[in-house]
Amino acid sequence: MKAVIRQRYGDPLELRDAPTPPVGPGGVLVEVRAAGVDQGVWHLATGLPYAVRAAGFGLRRPKQPVLGLDLAGVVRAAGPEVTRFRPGDEVFGTGDGTYAELALSSPDRLARKPETISFAQAATVAGSGVAALQGLRDAGRLRAGQRVLILGAGGGVGSFAVQIARILDAEVTGVCSAAKAGLVRSLGAAHVVDYAAGEPSGRWDLILDTGGARPLRTLRRLLTPTGSLVIVGAEGGGRWLQGADRQLRAGLLNGFTRQHLTGLMSRTAAEPLETLASWMENGSLVPAVERTFPLAEAAEAIAYLRAGRPLGKVALTI
Repeated sequence: MKAVIRQRYGDPLELRDAPTPPVGPGGVLVEVRAAGVDQGVWHLATGLPYAVRAAGFGLRRPKQPVLGLDLAGVVRAAGPEVTRFRPGDEVFGTGDGTYAELALSSPDRLARKPETISFAQAATVAGSGVAALQGLRDAGRLRAGQRVLILGAGGGVGSFAVQIARILDAEVTGVCSAAKAGLVRSLGAAHVVDYAAGEPSGRWDLILDTGGARPLRTLRRLLTPTGSLVIVGAEGGGRWLQGADRQLRAGLLNGFTRQHLTGLMSRTAAEPLETLASWMENGSLVPAVERTFPLAEAAEAIAYLRAGRPLGKVALTI
């Protein structure tokens, strides 16, 4: 099979021949039709911050030479212990080394793809969509009628978060660039703020920060006295933590304030995937995919993402 490979962190990405991964008793082999592109893939390609390596992806070099996490495709084979899926099923979720024609996954990391969306759209859901759902519903404890501020509303996680907050009957304010304001409004935000115009004014019950660098004191001033702050991610900073220190400091401060401050480490599982699938099935959630790239242009797709240009999500098609 063809796959996008790097043997060492920071190596150029190459489309090369690779062996088909073996299917164990509980494994699912997926013929990949599309794969998602997000910030996590850049972290795995570069090995930055170093905390990524310590999380089990390989200290000196990647344990998995094939890049990629999110996928959508068709089940090619399933192990004898697998009962949820069979060959021919259209699925989406995560896998091991998904920037390839074939990728190995497991039943708890997959869900059936709704017929209402394309493979390219489905491939963007597992990472960003699950992070948005878990950030709002679980870590943020969102309730109907609350006011939600989403920072980075025009990006990958943000474009899902705007829609999910609306589905959960919240009043959404999205912060984004002027170029992405139209998208954010179309996704259901009641109010849109151009981040270049300065900090938004007001108080919110829940703030979902999807990758900014605002200090905690600034974010706390935008919260109600008992509001919740959920920091999904951060870009920039040093090589060890690259902005994740805000999440750590939020957790340390949480016990000393009435506000709920936390970072999010989302995890793909069957339940959030099924929840997202049901919303896509009824049309209330539509992955906002601005552009697709062929598999051979994985490096270009990642560079496009890192430049902050996408309106929503980017995917590779295979």
